[in-house]
Amino acid sequence: MERKEEQNRSFAEIDNCSKDHEFHEFLKTLEQQISWDGVRFVKYQGFWCALYLFRQILSAQKHFKAKDSHIILASLPKSGTTWLKSLTFSIVNRNIYPNHEESPLFTCHTPHLFPNLEFDLYWEQENPNLQNIQNFSTHVPFHSLPKSIIESECRIIYISRNPLDMFISYRHFSLENKFVKDATPFELDEAFDMFCRGIHIMGPFWDHVLGFWNAHLENPRKVLFLKYEDLKEDVTFNVKKIAEFLGCPFSPEEEEQGVVEEITKLCSFENLKKLEVNKNGHVYGIVKKSSYFRKGEVGDWINYLTPAMAERMDKLIETKFKDSGLVFNTQSKVVKN
Repeated sequence: MERKEEQNRSFAEIDNCSKDHEFHEFLKTLEQQISWDGVRFVKYQGFWCALYLFRQILSAQKHFKAKDSHIILASLPKSGTTWLKSLTFSIVNRNIYPNHEESPLFTCHTPHLFPNLEFDLYWEQENPNLQNIQNFSTHVPFHSLPKSIIESECRIIYISRNPLDMFISYRHFSLENKFVKDATPFELDEAFDMFCRGIHIMGPFWDHVLGFWNAHLENPRKVLFLKYEDLKEDVTFNVKKIAEFLGCPFSPEEEEQGVVEEITKLCSFENLKKLEVNKNGHVYGIVKKSSYFRKGEVGDWINYLTPAMAERMDKLIETKFKDSGLVFNTQSKVVKN
């Protein structure tokens, strides 16, 4: 009930946020928190939003007009989004770039193939012209997506990831890029405690995941729910699954010619990481392009977190996802090498 009341109030006040004074007055009504890496969060519509993204999210909610032909990729940060972007782009555009050596993957930093609503498109303009863009991505929870996304026939692909790996991946990402230069990051155990309490970017993670999971159950033709671990285990199967979902399945001839395998090879973590366009330079002026490609391994958390931390997460998952039908394998029984 609390979230619903907050959400209704927030939607009603979006139109009052166009001027700085009104925006800051609205900001004062929201709960705020400093994250482990020094980033200021505001609690908006039940999730923790980085303050530097807040105005952009409001603008997207107010102005974004989804078309039935649009493809939206959604996720929590560091859940395999970059890999999903490369795969989806290559699947959809395989007839435009039949010669994979001519793919934009070689010239465009992979995350930009599906520009992010809050990080990219609404960063500098409140209402940018997006007429020529068909592919979008977002980290916003399902219930806070622009209404046009929910109401249109556009397709949404969501990728989830074992929260232990996601936490470690984001921690490395944040420490490497140091979003708040003069901040002293919390120690690992303190940061993990915040994560388990749901205080992290776009969190709590269980609400984020369940929002898209339930939307998938309600309308599987609109929302495809993927797990990073499943994608790693059988990428070929899932590439074909994505193509089917988007209405562009691979023909028998394409499969015989090895088109699926070519796409999976082109978009492999190892290949993307070594591409020059992903190795040098920065995004948004501060984020190293190379930081999007660290390890991409399943179970890497075992090298950083204690068994007690893993047990806490297992109990949290059991509680939060109970009766949802969604199962997360944290691989907490993995033995460290």
